Amino acid sequence: MGLELRFREKQNSTSGNRNRNQNRKWIAGKLALSLFLIVSCYSVSIGQYDIPEKPSRNSEQTAFYDYGVNLLSPAQRQSLEQKLIKYADTTSTQIVVVVIPSTKGEDISMLGAKWLAKWGIGDAKKDNGILITVAKDDRQVDINTSYGIEYLISDRDAERIINRIIVPNFKAGQFYRGLDESTTAMMQMLAGNYKGTRENNRSDFPIEPIIMFIVFIVIIFILSRNNHRGGGRGGRRNVAGSLLDVIILSNMGRGSFGGGSSWGGGGGFGGGGFGGGFGGGMGGGGGASGGW
Repeated sequence: MGLELRFREKQNSTSGNRNRNQNRKWIAGKLALSLFLIVSCYSVSIGQYDIPEKPSRNSEQTAFYDYGVNLLSPAQRQSLEQKLIKYADTTSTQIVVVVIPSTKGEDISMLGAKWLAKWGIGDAKKDNGILITVAKDDRQVDINTSYGIEYLISDRDAERIINRIIVPNFKAGQFYRGLDESTTAMMQMLAGNYKGTRENNRSDFPIEPIIMFIVFIVIIFILSRNNHRGGGRGGRRNVAGSLLDVIILSNMGRGSFGGGSSWGGGGGFGGGGFGGGFGGGMGGGGGASGGW
């Protein structure tokens, strides 16, 4: 009788372990499926703006680009461009303004980050480029800073420039004044302070990039397994590619891809560009975005 009881207990224990393992597999499968659906929906929700190739000649790599919007008058455009070129020649910090009609559904902060990196704005060693992106029809504006100067123009600083200078002027139709005063504010923040290094600028250990990297690896592992089982469907590989853009180029220092307010065939002007063209900066700093 005792042997039979122990046998039944062992049988029940084995059955219970099997059920627990099945439950764990079921939960893991549900979590993986939910994560995949979230990533898929997110990748579909972000658009893909076709960023122009970087101008091939140094003389065309300048401070102001307007892609069919005509945001400023020729005189205003030349004045702003020459101001930014002179500043770059003096400090090596390149501030570039890009004006487009619309982001075509892409998040403007992500678009600005990718644009900044693709064109290599700023010095390669100092990584001191700044890109201001204006999408006129979307009524959105974004400031992207490179990693080398993020500690001098923080995300909060960029947000204040947008909210206190750019948005009020843009709402009043004063586009030149908004760009002129905002770039002057940036120059004042950088004046006398720029060292081109990141030493001792943060006291906290950068845990956020590590967490994001771990999450990225887990998601890619799940998606790669789905790809092997899915007979080579291209759509899921596109999800992974879009996700890579999000994690690498979305400026993790931003809150929700940028602060700012909660409202709602170009090329440079013909006066010549930066002395040596864009310097090969990598971007990767922070910034803010908003609307008017």
